[in-house]
Amino acid sequence: MRKLALNDEILLNIDKPARYIGNEVNSVMKDPEKAAIRFAMCFPDVYEIGMSHLGIQILYDMFNQREDVYCERVYSPWRDLHKIMKEQKIPLFTLETQSPVKQMDFLGITIQYEMCYTNILQILDLSQIPLLSTQRGEEDPIVIGGGPCTYNPEPLADFFDLFYIGEGETQYSSLFDLYLSIRSQGGSRHEFLRAACHIPGIYVPSLYEVTYHADGTIESFTPRYPDVPKTVRKEIQMDLTESVYPRKPLVPFIKATQDRVVLEIQRGCIRGCRFCQAGMIYRPTRERDVEMLKSCAQDMLKNTGHEEISLSSLSSSDYSQLPSLINFLIKSKENGVNISLPSLRIDAFSLDVMSKVQDVRKSSLTFAPEAGSQRLRNVINKGLTEDVILQGAGLAFEGGWQKVKLYFMLGLPTEATEDMKEIPRLADKIARRYYEIPKEKRNGKCQITISTSFFVPKPFTPFQWACMCPKEEYLARARIVNEEMKEQLNRKSLKYNWHEADVTVLEGVFARGDRRVGQVLLKAYEKGCIFDAWTESFDNQKWMEAFQECQISIDFYNLRQRSLEELLPWDFIDCGVSKEFLKRELDHALQGQVTPNCQKQCSGCGAAKFQGGVCLEHQN
Repeated sequence: MRKLALNDEILLNIDKPARYIGNEVNSVMKDPEKAAIRFAMCFPDVYEIGMSHLGIQILYDMFNQREDVYCERVYSPWRDLHKIMKEQKIPLFTLETQSPVKQMDFLGITIQYEMCYTNILQILDLSQIPLLSTQRGEEDPIVIGGGPCTYNPEPLADFFDLFYIGEGETQYSSLFDLYLSIRSQGGSRHEFLRAACHIPGIYVPSLYEVTYHADGTIESFTPRYPDVPKTVRKEIQMDLTESVYPRKPLVPFIKATQDRVVLEIQRGCIRGCRFCQAGMIYRPTRERDVEMLKSCAQDMLKNTGHEEISLSSLSSSDYSQLPSLINFLIKSKENGVNISLPSLRIDAFSLDVMSKVQDVRKSSLTFAPEAGSQRLRNVINKGLTEDVILQGAGLAFEGGWQKVKLYFMLGLPTEATEDMKEIPRLADKIARRYYEIPKEKRNGKCQITISTSFFVPKPFTPFQWACMCPKEEYLARARIVNEEMKEQLNRKSLKYNWHEADVTVLEGVFARGDRRVGQVLLKAYEKGCIFDAWTESFDNQKWMEAFQECQISIDFYNLRQRSLEELLPWDFIDCGVSKEFLKRELDHALQGQVTPNCQKQCSGCGAAKFQGGVCLEHQN
């Protein structure tokens, strides 16, 4: 029987002790002594959020299919346990065997959002692994970063031994084989890293040198050795149907953020929204075969006991075999299985389906116009006209829905006051559409919730060169929306909330920062900043002190319009989308020109070089 790393007294005095005991349904139990490689897979946030992440489930299943690899899991301890572990010097441990993370061969950390960066330092610190890669010895694990934030890994470069750029299904086996080969020959940590940089998709920060101009911009980014690649190309799994997919996903003991079976139907998006990083870095769009998905759905429901299944995609409505899949899943509905259908366009087909799988009286529909005016929607290439929005809302209201959520962004490039005022005006038009329905056919009072986030320019988007607004300006724009809402006829049906501007400012710095901002992360962590994505934990004052003490300017990273000729921190990465395409799209944005989606016309983004997905079908 396993011995838990935490004693009963500790477990009884912390919140949700089930986060730390492991032994969940479908967790993999191996003999650690028989594993040539031990890998700790980490999600740097609490257990409930990490257990909802599909990427970790896929890699956990894939790694453990190798007999010589034992992949275990670790998550960020909540603040109460963090304090105890620091005071009592208890090393962070894996869930499967309760082994110290520092005894693993690899520590792999998925990096999903900027506000988890200090939690990465928490993981290293509690694991008793040196925070800086230059201070690690031969006995320390190789620390790997993966996930969407690695498309600009530079703010974290000092803390990681290597980054895996792209989708994990393709090169990890080669990385493990290389590690075993070098270790069997008595090779050092440095020798492994020098060899690993030649594996496609692998970036080793210590093998590159950065210099800066007097104005703070990057002068050069060069390999330290002649054989080190100048460019790192993302890895991509083109055949999703034949690739690994977990048919026995882990089932948490406590309710997770997404406590359901997740079925990924496709990767990528054909739409080309100019603010959306995911829509660019996951090109080209690739689909899973519908028969494979049906088989997976049956196996996963049987092997987990879950009573809900969710379709995962950036734009589910664009999946070519959606009707066949949904009709199959509706039969599961008859057996008591709930179906979640996110990312659907609100059209007649979708509403008909949703009426069959949802409680219309309880559920709400979501539209993401992103901008209030048609002019600004054209700027960001959001393929959604006001007529389409109102038509979809009308169909929904006639079908019995009364609750609508609307998502917008403030601070988008070229945004003017009139664009902001159009946000509540559009919401009011939707409410008016509801009250056009005869009173006896309505389902109570109309409820429309407007939510605005603040725009953050992301790498590998046409807006990667754009400047951001200062915190005060973001809040001023939110007030404009709020005041305009009071002028609307149906204001009692409207509710408005907005994102925290302080957090947005930090997201902007770390999304487009260079290596120099890593010292701010370290200083903020030393001041006690962890779980910064959680409102109750976020302390903006400590962050501002960290920037000031490190003499790092937030304005340099956020408020500066970058030159199209400037060397950007992430320019050494080939994400598949060319810089020329991004520049063209920026020019189209400034002219208010809409680019057709990938199924209508190839825009020459560069992703066709991967030879698959929708690209080759629609070239000019």
